[in-house]
Amino acid sequence: MKSTPFYSTINIQAISNIIIPRLLPYPAHNVRCILLHTVSVRRNILPHRSNFTLSGNYYNLKPKVLTKRDIATMATDPKSYKLNHTMLRVKDPNRSIKFYEFLGMKLVRKYEQPEARFDLYFLGFNSSNHLSDRQGLIELTHNYGTETDAEYAVSTGNDDPFVGFGHVCISVDNIQAACDRIEKAGYLFKKKLNDGTMNNVAFVLDPDGYWVEIIGQCNIDSAKDVTSTDLSTYRMNHTNLRVKNYEKSLKFYQEILGMKLIGSLELKKYNSNLYFLGYSNENITQISDNDLTSLASREGVLELTWVYGTEKDAEFKYHNGNDKPQGFGHICISVDNLENACQRFEDLGVKWKKRLVEGRMKNIAFLLDPDGYWIEVIQNESLKD
Repeated sequence: MKSTPFYSTINIQAISNIIIPRLLPYPAHNVRCILLHTVSVRRNILPHRSNFTLSGNYYNLKPKVLTKRDIATMATDPKSYKLNHTMLRVKDPNRSIKFYEFLGMKLVRKYEQPEARFDLYFLGFNSSNHLSDRQGLIELTHNYGTETDAEYAVSTGNDDPFVGFGHVCISVDNIQAACDRIEKAGYLFKKKLNDGTMNNVAFVLDPDGYWVEIIGQCNIDSAKDVTSTDLSTYRMNHTNLRVKNYEKSLKFYQEILGMKLIGSLELKKYNSNLYFLGYSNENITQISDNDLTSLASREGVLELTWVYGTEKDAEFKYHNGNDKPQGFGHICISVDNLENACQRFEDLGVKWKKRLVEGRMKNIAFLLDPDGYWIEVIQNESLKD
């Protein structure tokens, strides 16, 4: 058959970098292949519905067979996602806010929910970005009355048999000076710098007993004689979760949530490995000598701890922080298009705690990771069409 060029005007829908045909004079799968091979449309160049003249040699095109994953990714770009915040339940918000402000964080936003008898407090280090366009926030949830309940205590995630969530981590400029300042203020340490064999990290306890790791942004030897510390340089670096099967977890966070493995650390002495993920183009891959300084300047990192052999124990399970007793609540990602991102997750077969259309709040959704940890999904308002 002789190849003949064709010319046609098609009404299309432009979403992110992909265009999808709306009114088609020929089979949809053929047109989709043509469009994917001939044009690239970026956000805001075309309106959502436009007249677009497509010309080319139809018979010389080589159609691409689209997988379910290809189609699911069309209308949302995981590279634009952010690890927005980590939620912790607290007994007394005033004590908790005072502690995190002492570490240099600021109260960014308070959401009062008197009808539901709880309030939310968002803290972070200085940024001009919209709340949903940030990484490394801590969300404190206070249920009314807990501050006067002598029996109330949160589950920190580090006490048997309710182990799961590990810690949040703040990176500092000069770790010795920072730890000295914290100790002089009367806050308790789970592990001081000179305790144990890892002398480049410390763990301080917040008012509820949650572990807060302190790491340095420079080599510990270069900061050993420095006596000052600058709070404006601090960062909410990472959140740690223990996972049963690292292969399943890495696959979920990379292929479903779109994160990238940016570093890993083998701790054979402790029968465990650490995996660091985030939304980044940076590659670190292997961390040397237990030194986290290569990661320390970042925010929005997720650290997964895998203990050797847990994946082989059919009865083994981590506590997700939302079953009784409660403590850690969730991590949260913000996305470019909430509806499209949730549709992508649905197409990829995720387990839901709450779909977007369920419940009173139609502007948030919750996924479940392989260990049952909750992952909130919200709209990044700065990317909203």
